Amino acid sequence: MSTAAHHGIARGDGRAPPCVETLHGTPVADPYRWLEDPDSPATRAWLAERGREFAAAAENWPLRTPLAERIRDLVAAELWTPPLRRGGRVFATRRPAGGDHPAVVAFDDTAEADDPDRGAPGERARVVFDPHAFGPGGGTTLDSWEPSPDGERVAVQTSSGGTERGTLRVLSAATGLQVEDPIEGVRYSNVAWVGSAAFYYVRRDDGDGRRGVWLHRVAPAGGGPDALVRACGGPRTVPGVRLLGGRWLVVSESHGTGHRNDLWIADLAPNGSDAGGARLEHPRWRTVHAGEEAETQPELGPDGLLYLRTTLGAERRRICAADPRRPGTGHWRQVVGEDPEATLDGFTATGTAEHPELLVARTRLGISELTAHSAADGGLLRRVDLPGEGMVTRLEPAGEGPGAGAHLCYADVATQQEVLVLDPGAARPRPWPRAARPRPPTPVRRRTLRCRSADGTLVPITLFTAEEPPDAGAGAPAPGDPGPTILHAYGGFGRPRQFGFSATVLAWLMSGGRYAVAHVRGGGDLGRQWHLRGARRGKPRAVDDLVAAADSLVAEGACARDQLCLSGGSAGGLLVLAAAARRPDLCGAVIASAPLADMARFERLGLGPLWIREFGTAADPQDFAALMSYSPYHRVLADGAAERPAVLLTGFHGDTRTDAAHPRKMCAALLHHGESERPALLRYERDVGHGPRAVTKAIELAADAHAFAAAETGLDRPPAAAAAPAGGGSPRRREAT
Repeated sequence: MSTAAHHGIARGDGRAPPCVETLHGTPVADPYRWLEDPDSPATRAWLAERGREFAAAAENWPLRTPLAERIRDLVAAELWTPPLRRGGRVFATRRPAGGDHPAVVAFDDTAEADDPDRGAPGERARVVFDPHAFGPGGGTTLDSWEPSPDGERVAVQTSSGGTERGTLRVLSAATGLQVEDPIEGVRYSNVAWVGSAAFYYVRRDDGDGRRGVWLHRVAPAGGGPDALVRACGGPRTVPGVRLLGGRWLVVSESHGTGHRNDLWIADLAPNGSDAGGARLEHPRWRTVHAGEEAETQPELGPDGLLYLRTTLGAERRRICAADPRRPGTGHWRQVVGEDPEATLDGFTATGTAEHPELLVARTRLGISELTAHSAADGGLLRRVDLPGEGMVTRLEPAGEGPGAGAHLCYADVATQQEVLVLDPGAARPRPWPRAARPRPPTPVRRRTLRCRSADGTLVPITLFTAEEPPDAGAGAPAPGDPGPTILHAYGGFGRPRQFGFSATVLAWLMSGGRYAVAHVRGGGDLGRQWHLRGARRGKPRAVDDLVAAADSLVAEGACARDQLCLSGGSAGGLLVLAAAARRPDLCGAVIASAPLADMARFERLGLGPLWIREFGTAADPQDFAALMSYSPYHRVLADGAAERPAVLLTGFHGDTRTDAAHPRKMCAALLHHGESERPALLRYERDVGHGPRAVTKAIELAADAHAFAAAETGLDRPPAAAAAPAGGGSPRRREAT
């Protein structure tokens, strides 16, 4: 690789001269590199111009206001997370109907927290932490939280401006006041309490040698510097920490986003007693596995055994058991085997020491299944009757003692996320709080199609329609007739598409539109090999799959070519831009939210260095050739089609994952290369990032994006009124990469 060679003369507008960089003997033009500086006067002026263009275009989108109103109605429900019992308190998060953020709340009793005779939980809950109080403008988000075992303290992580660079605070559960100075510089850190006086946490977003697992002693017992317990293995690894059963400290290192981790365990003695002991700072590690091409998640069963969900020897995952004192792979015993057609997403160990059970959640093309198995031999005990065809998340024990049952969250396309309780031995869960009852959902029809990709591989497509479009009239397609359709794809990092609740999708369906998901390679929909075949030098296959899916929907008669809008975010934004750059006639419109676009420089921007296992590196000649074969930014610079789809890009100034330089540069390339009269718009926001945001801001973004899709595909009927789905929850722990 050579250093960049600059060509041209100095510009009077503050922009750098055009840049050409020679990589592996190939000149790579980068005329808009100056847009990588987000705060230069030239970039600010350019963004202001794009803002005026977007505002002028959005004024002419007829469904912008009706979609925003319907989405707001659909999300207007009180949302809870599963309750946690710690000491004499019950903790959860609650977002009131119409609220922007969830707050951490507590009940000061050990009785059934949703007993209707004692009043609704929302009436009895005391707020421990409300992110709105730290940022009245809605820019502060609650990233994660964890109460201490005795229920006296709560560790709360927040971030502001969308940067996801967090602050960790320790609060009194009784008063909500901070008990010591906050810890800065954490990013979605696990917090593993050791008693109530100390906890482990991780640093993963610093470049000063502090990445790793740390021990913090809480004031007043603390006061000294935090102790580094285990250093991180390198700049492209992500550490994690958990404490199982109050005794077993588990540390993991994930290697980039390649779905591979190393795992160690240490015994801190029963109940984590002697919190000041030296063994807390210097645990004696036992290796679970290291150096394997496998990803493993451990849980502790009521029988004291370690249960491990793993891809080792099972690309769709299996569950093995081991004695935590002899945790190496040579001592593993398979309990629940791999299903060749469904991916094992999550599990939890319940029951008693004498009769332990494993609750297992699998996903089959986006739809969850839940089963109970004997922990002794993996035998099927019962199938759990879920409320519908949807998504199960947050599967965890309902209490700290044996025989407590389990909590889970459930959502589907027409039902907002709700908390469910599965009592011991039950085959049907009940809602929590007890008063929560889901309202009748809007009928949605789901069917699966399959298309043949360029290499002959069959790729599944899920297509959603309203069974009977309400208030069908002018502009509403009759069943079987072509109609406006959004085709979504992600195709990255081995993540399967799961069909939970989306108020935006539901509002689109209620307007008579259709919504499809292409389960392309690169995702995890059909197992680990499905991911790997669409990763790194295989990433062009994911583009092939999406192109084939779009052609198939047109051939099937679901939509005409100009009625089709491709939609994707982050890695999915890269995919839809790459497909449209390859085939400018493929569709009528494209929505790319916070996309990757410049694949020659992705590893120099945002979290790009962590993604080399997924996309490759421009330093390798073969990887470079694959990257440049589909890099949307460079395809547009080189080809510049006379006709192309209308494009809406979104960019977030605080984005520390896919740097907002990607949509800025992509928009400039679309505007100035080629002769298309179709719009290329950039919706750019400050004070937000890639991750969670205030509900109000999320509604505005969703309504704008889908109003654009409606205007470009001919959908002109406002969404019909329907009962808003009930139930709900928001994540307590969230991992981001």
